[in-house]
Amino acid sequence: MSSDQVALVTGASRGIGAEVAALLGRRGVHVLVAARGLDECRSVAAEIVAAGGAATGIRLDVTEPDSIERALSEGRSAAGPIGWLVNNAGMALSAPLLAPDGDDLFGKHMRVNFDGPRRVMQALLPSMVDAGSGSIVQVASSAALVGYPYVSAYCASKHALLGYSRAAALELSRKGVAVNVVCPHYVDSPMTTASIERIVQKTGQSEAEARAFLEGQNPGGVLVSPTEVAEAVHGQLIGGRTGVVLELLGGGSRIHEPGLELTSLA
Repeated sequence: MSSDQVALVTGASRGIGAEVAALLGRRGVHVLVAARGLDECRSVAAEIVAAGGAATGIRLDVTEPDSIERALSEGRSAAGPIGWLVNNAGMALSAPLLAPDGDDLFGKHMRVNFDGPRRVMQALLPSMVDAGSGSIVQVASSAALVGYPYVSAYCASKHALLGYSRAAALELSRKGVAVNVVCPHYVDSPMTTASIERIVQKTGQSEAEARAFLEGQNPGGVLVSPTEVAEAVHGQLIGGRTGVVLELLGGGSRIHEPGLELTSLA
């Protein structure tokens, strides 16, 4: 791996994104730690630098095109051309299928979970195509592969991201740019902690019971660790294939689509 590689990681101020950023930093990548909270991003970046890596904290709201452009400009000024992108920023809210604010709920999920990653990709792709190389990983969800009750908006947005990524992988394979997808089941992350809190409030279960319930929903019987996700992301970034869809089960993984070599359609 080249030590001059630059990676933009969105949603990197905490949880999965922070873990991905830290792992890339340990492996010689200059990490652009991006999220809406600049102070939090700078804190994560400072930890990477203190551990001997290179990192820059930048503000990025994936729902705002102007914010994307400013973040990319700042990132390039700080570190140079961006060759890797990890689209990790996301949101998840639960509601019944016929919730009265359904239009707003679906709109929010699509803006953050689908349009956001798509816009960041499309802003970066011209420079990647010109360079003839690039690697993009979408941190999706098992909800991109199956449906779950009470999170129809979340499932729809992640299905959209997966479909877009499959098409983009095929179109970009001739141009040297890889697009791969990681689909974790429930991860031991702040988002899952929030889900546990909602379960406790709605059902009266204890926190331990709610956590055990979510663990039981994972095929592996345990929550996926953020480190598992980070390792999977890094593996896809350097794997030399495109169109790979990798499901993280909790203590294991399953490949849904093995993808193809970037040169196989040349």
